[in-house]
Amino acid sequence: MDDHQLSDALSGAPPQPPDILPAEPDEASAATSQHLDLRKPTWHLVLVLAVPALLQQMLVLAVSLSDRWLAGHAHAPDPEEQIALQAAQTTANYLAWFISSYTVLVSVGSTALVAHAIGAGDRRAAIHVTNQSLLLAIVLGLGGSIVALLGLPTLIELLQLHGATARFAIAYLQPLFALLVFQVIEAAGIACLVGAGDTITGLCVRAGVAVFNVPLAWGFFHGFGPMPRLGFVGIALGTAVSNVLGAAAVTAVLLRGRAGLRLEWRQLWPDLSTVRRLLRISVPAGVDSLSVAVGQLWFLSIINHLSDAAKAAHGIALQWEALGYLSGGAFGTAAMTLVGQNLGAKNLRRAAHSGWTALAQGGALMTFMGALFFVLAAPMFRFFCPDEGQQPIIEEGVPVLQLIAFAMPALASCIIFTSALRGAGDTRVPVLFTWFGFFALRIPLAYLLTRPEIDLGPLGVYHGYPFGLLGAWLAMFTDLLVRGVFFLVRFASGRWRNLRI
Repeated sequence: MDDHQLSDALSGAPPQPPDILPAEPDEASAATSQHLDLRKPTWHLVLVLAVPALLQQMLVLAVSLSDRWLAGHAHAPDPEEQIALQAAQTTANYLAWFISSYTVLVSVGSTALVAHAIGAGDRRAAIHVTNQSLLLAIVLGLGGSIVALLGLPTLIELLQLHGATARFAIAYLQPLFALLVFQVIEAAGIACLVGAGDTITGLCVRAGVAVFNVPLAWGFFHGFGPMPRLGFVGIALGTAVSNVLGAAAVTAVLLRGRAGLRLEWRQLWPDLSTVRRLLRISVPAGVDSLSVAVGQLWFLSIINHLSDAAKAAHGIALQWEALGYLSGGAFGTAAMTLVGQNLGAKNLRRAAHSGWTALAQGGALMTFMGALFFVLAAPMFRFFCPDEGQQPIIEEGVPVLQLIAFAMPALASCIIFTSALRGAGDTRVPVLFTWFGFFALRIPLAYLLTRPEIDLGPLGVYHGYPFGLLGAWLAMFTDLLVRGVFFLVRFASGRWRNLRI
């Protein structure tokens, strides 16, 4: 990015129309224009894409909050078992989030390739990518289910969970992993539609998933009508069944055709060339996301050495922090789509402007969320911990939620610029940022700030600083600050503009 481009981006100057538009718009570009007109002001386009995605993310969060509320009101026989249930849900939610990271192996490449094809006016290419994306989703989903179910007990042990907490976590995760393929199909279909500029359909599908998820979870939890009373496990089964419905809805939409995309049976035969292109973009992004997931699980294993109250508090604090990072994810979706489509249309200046505008808007919203965390931390925790026996969870959690409030601007840079770079096909360098942040900063600092001593074997035993859960979140805070700067510098450098995908 040169100086005047950066100046325009930061000042909000109206961008110029795309340098190249299709001479004869076909059905796909006509369909896309109903959703997205690249000639409109960038701030408007970002909001058009981000607001539906934000509503979608908030629906997902509402489901998560409902699930957390159910676990908090499970009324176990004694306070220790109640806290163990909430601690198990923290680990289960980490692994459920790992599933979302796994879907990146198909979704990122789908969005990027469809966006480039639509930007270039190539309807047939966009349709072909969509069909190959759904086929790849089925293969990856089925393979992931088998591996996850076989390795679940070992994984829980590696995460330092034992006894009742481990049993609760395994039982909770089994239905989620068994029906994983449907979640991957749902993610792939929505990713293709987002690449075509259609975030409304994804919102509607996720809204439908949320509408069914909450009553299904409550039904299986309490045993309404013909639904069996499964208690804690029923929460996860409700989520898994709702994802089956979401996959069916996305498939039905694409069979009818939407935003110029549609499923065509004759194109569901593997095309290795297109699959390689999808994986060439998605695998580095997947490695990035899965690296984050592995780092998060390692980080979780450190926290799992602390008390059950600390584990539960960690999960609840993350649940509320989701108000911030899901907001960033919505503006990241807008950045990914606009960067990809503008690059496809050969408008490099507008592609850069889109990323900066998404950061300005998303960063402002996340900073506001941070202010809410700082002021309302105590009542946020009491919402999930109504009983006197859960007071240790509140005492552990309030300080860490107030701390992370100050990291929201840096987290906005991480999330939004990661998505913007993915829209450009720049998925390799961000992996290095992730590895450095997690494995050179967060993990070592978490050990240092949570344990009285650190045993490095032949390198000796070193003095630590046992600040408990707060020490772990200080390590997270440091990681986010450093990576936020890295991603900002990478996007500002403009090197992503010349990549070929």
